[in-house]
Amino acid sequence: MKKTLAATALTMSLSAAAPTFSEETKRSAVSMPISMSDIQAVSPAFGKYARETLLGEVWKRPGMSARDRSVVTVAALIARGQIVEMPFYFELALDSGVTPTELSEIITHLAFYSGFPQGMAAVTVAKDVFAARGIGADQLPQESPELLPLNQASEDARAKRVEESVGPVSQGVVEYTTMLFQDVWQRPGLAPRDRSLVTVASLIANGQAGQIGFHLNKAMDNGLTATEASEMLTTLAFYAGWPSVFSAVPIAKDVIEQRPS
Repeated sequence: MKKTLAATALTMSLSAAAPTFSEETKRSAVSMPISMSDIQAVSPAFGKYARETLLGEVWKRPGMSARDRSVVTVAALIARGQIVEMPFYFELALDSGVTPTELSEIITHLAFYSGFPQGMAAVTVAKDVFAARGIGADQLPQESPELLPLNQASEDARAKRVEESVGPVSQGVVEYTTMLFQDVWQRPGLAPRDRSLVTVASLIANGQAGQIGFHLNKAMDNGLTATEASEMLTTLAFYAGWPSVFSAVPIAKDVIEQRPS
């Protein structure tokens, strides 16, 4: 049987960077529709960079755990609707410590930041990954859980800014933005730090510079370190492209420099 890219890449390049698939997982894993031999048949150089540089070096860099790098990568793929690599990276995320609840919440969260169609695209992949692993409803977040406590002062300041800037144009956007921050952001299935991380990663991946500063500050308020922010950018250079990352670098630089040391 032809090896899938997921199995090949994991065997060759990720053994030291993240947990490998168990034999049971290898048998049940959702296969990618492209193999390493397919890549070699089209572009040997691309295959080399994917195997040696991305998987062989980037994923082994210190400063960010394999779990967090998986979160960043999954966020970029969902944000851009890139379903070809989702099965491999969803599997890798789960093997690296991301729980089914967290992956489910990442998809829900990014439906708001990248669009509901992108969320639906991710669901079509995740449902097969979950089925192959025997992940059922008991491992997924509730529809309407008890929400995390709200920082009222911070929320009041956010609501005031949005009302002043958006209210004159669209009260509907104001109302649903309130729902986003008072409901979606407060869901307990994904830690605030991780929710901020996927938000920043998705904004960078889609080249949406306008909100990066606000959300990167929020991420660092929630525990993301400057080193982890740096590694997020390194990872996204490969998964979202150099132009998207270079557009984000000046914003990240300002945020990090202006934060208390």
